[in-house]
Amino acid sequence: MTRPRQRGLTEQAADAAIDSACRLLRLPSIRNEFSDIADRAIKDQMSYRGFLAELLMAECDDRARRRSERRIKAAGFPREKSLRTFDFDANPNIDPATIHTLASCEWIKKSQPLCLIGDSGTGKSHMLIALGTEAAMKGYRVRYTLATKLVNELVEAADEKQLNKTIARYGRVDLLCIDELGYMELDRHGAELLFQVLTEREEKNSVAIASNESFGGWTKTFTDPRLCAAIVDRLTFNGTIIETGTDSYRLASTRARTEQPAQAG
Repeated sequence: MTRPRQRGLTEQAADAAIDSACRLLRLPSIRNEFSDIADRAIKDQMSYRGFLAELLMAECDDRARRRSERRIKAAGFPREKSLRTFDFDANPNIDPATIHTLASCEWIKKSQPLCLIGDSGTGKSHMLIALGTEAAMKGYRVRYTLATKLVNELVEAADEKQLNKTIARYGRVDLLCIDELGYMELDRHGAELLFQVLTEREEKNSVAIASNESFGGWTKTFTDPRLCAAIVDRLTFNGTIIETGTDSYRLASTRARTEQPAQAG
C-alpha cells in the first residue's frame, strides 16, 4: 500500500523526509548537499526546475567522480602521478603538445600502442602513470604492472593451468601499462608468455610500455632474436614512440638542492 504524501511539513520534518528518501533511493550526494543547494536556490531565486536540475547534476557529478576513483584504484598504480605535476621544462626531450594529444586518449580508442624509451630518471614512469590515470578518468579500464611481475604471474598461472584465464583477464582491459620493461633478462618461457598477452591485445586494446633500453638493446631482455623482433613489432605498429633521453632530471634536481646550501654558505 502506498503511503500518502504529507503536505505542509515543517522544515525539520521535510529535511528528515528528504534524508530518509535519499537513503532509500541511494542518492548520497543529494542527501549531503540538498540543504546547501536549497539555500542557494532561495538566494538566487531559482525556479523549481532549476533547483531540481542542480540536485540531479550534483548526484551525477559525484557518481562520475566516484566511478573515476574506482577505475584509478583498480588500475593498481603504485603512486599518484599527473600530467599537471610533470616538469616539461626539466626534460626538453618530451614535447608537451604530443603528451596533451595523448591525454585525449584517441590512441586508446583506436587500440594503438605507446612506447616510452629512455634512461632512469627521465620521466617515463611518471608519464606512463599520468597517461594511464587520464585514461581511467575518461572511462577506460586500465591496468598497471611491472614487466617482471606480469611475467611471474603468467608463469604461475601456467603452472596452475590458469594461463588462458589470466591472459583473457589482461586482454579485457582497454589499456595495459607495462613498466620497467628491459630492466631484467627474461627466459624464453617468460618471454613467450608475455608475447601471448601482447598477441591477445594486438589491434584490439592498447598497450603502453616504459623501458630503459632502446629497441636495439631488447635482445638482452628477449634473448631469442626472432621473438624479440615479433614483440617489438607488436609494441610499435601504428603506435607512438617517445624518447625521454638520457639525462636524469631526478639526479639534476637532487644535485641542485645539494648545491644550494653550499652556495649560500
